[in-house]
Amino acid sequence: MRHRPGTPLVPVLVYLAMVTSVVSSLGAPLVPTIAHDTHVSLSTAQWSLTISLLMGAVATPTLGRLGDGTRRRPAVLGALSAVLLGCILAAIPGPFWLLLLGRGLMGVGLGLIPLTMAIARDHLEGEHRTRIVGLLSIAAVAGIGLGYPLTGIIAEQWTFRAGFWFGAGVVAVALVLAVVAVPGVTDRPAAPLDAVGAVLLAAGVAGVLLAIGEAEVWSSALVLALIAASALVLAGWFWHELRTPHPLVDLRLVKDRTVLTADLTGILAGVGMYALMSMIIRFAQTPSSAGYGFGSSIVVSGLLLLPLSVMSTASSRIAPLLARRFGQRAVLPIGCGIFVLANLLFALERGSYLSVVVVMALAGLGVGCTFAALPGLIVASVPAHETGSAMSFNQVLRYVGYSTGSALSATVLEAHTPSGELLPTASGYTTVALLGVAILVVTGIVSAIVPGRESAPGLELAEESVVDGIPVSVD
Repeated sequence: MRHRPGTPLVPVLVYLAMVTSVVSSLGAPLVPTIAHDTHVSLSTAQWSLTISLLMGAVATPTLGRLGDGTRRRPAVLGALSAVLLGCILAAIPGPFWLLLLGRGLMGVGLGLIPLTMAIARDHLEGEHRTRIVGLLSIAAVAGIGLGYPLTGIIAEQWTFRAGFWFGAGVVAVALVLAVVAVPGVTDRPAAPLDAVGAVLLAAGVAGVLLAIGEAEVWSSALVLALIAASALVLAGWFWHELRTPHPLVDLRLVKDRTVLTADLTGILAGVGMYALMSMIIRFAQTPSSAGYGFGSSIVVSGLLLLPLSVMSTASSRIAPLLARRFGQRAVLPIGCGIFVLANLLFALERGSYLSVVVVMALAGLGVGCTFAALPGLIVASVPAHETGSAMSFNQVLRYVGYSTGSALSATVLEAHTPSGELLPTASGYTTVALLGVAILVVTGIVSAIVPGRESAPGLELAEESVVDGIPVSVD
């Protein structure tokens, strides 16, 4: 079924992409305020961001499977309903666990942008289709750029919960528009959903993140036991995915060494990305009386994230130039090297807004170039009919990396918080930055020694979208 001229499909898809980006950006700048208003520690409040990313890791392949056939329209409407419920639960005054539940449901929306692009590919034609997919990418970036400062303005005028009420309003409009405009799919059967795989993936990753996030609170024996149990669950997930006829993600593709390296690069770069972003938000909002920090408002700290979004978007133009000049493999270590510079700069010089802006711009350029090169490596290494599955798993690993980086940043800063104090010492931020350097150096080394075929210098990078300032393949 093709899109009929005059129907509102295109503006609705653009609105859905923008709303998803706005809602996904509600968490990061609010973490310190959530900690203060709900009377929890900063490391605990960090879970309001981490849990959304965790849900995104599970929702992306799940919605992808649900959206393959006749269940696409119900999948879109169901995901929007979950996000709407999440916004309402987070907005209602109540205990911190209720806020976490709401933020988790909001994370389901992270799987919607690939679905909007799949709808555009199936129901539009020719150059119009290509142009609209590009427009959806721009809408996603615009939503993030709008979400950071807009959320801050609302939270400062009222409370942080008002930001979630705002999210509920825009999502409710999106749900009504989707009911009216999103078409169903009737010409191909729905693929079976691997519910067991989804549950095992969620349980295994959640256990690892919980162990990382609470390492400073729980006993070492309990942390090790949780990590061991989570490893067993993830091993069970791998075993299940390799044997089920309709896996959530096709792990058989990882046997290709180039694909494996691309996956390792994705998860490690994701860890470094969110570790840096999370700590910069906390650093900027820390009162200068602590001996560091700017005492920034939510609005200003949100604006500090904009260079990340802007430069990661710009990298979609820069990375192809690097690929044509040096080959796609060279883009990965170059991107990691730029990202290393961002972390080193923050470790050595973070005394002014200008230095932090430069850090975020370098980080956006570095992670953007790195992620922009991954789809091309994967596409060149797997059969055409397996590209979607390979990219789906890579995206899952990126979300796992994002959530791990968020939890890791909180844990390291908690470890540098003196007993009885609320704020970590300045050395905690240096430690996180240097840890990011170490992770990204390893990532760069791994990406530089990728075995397998070298992409031709003139090969174009794969078409992409952007979520949270990060390029995301739509192939």
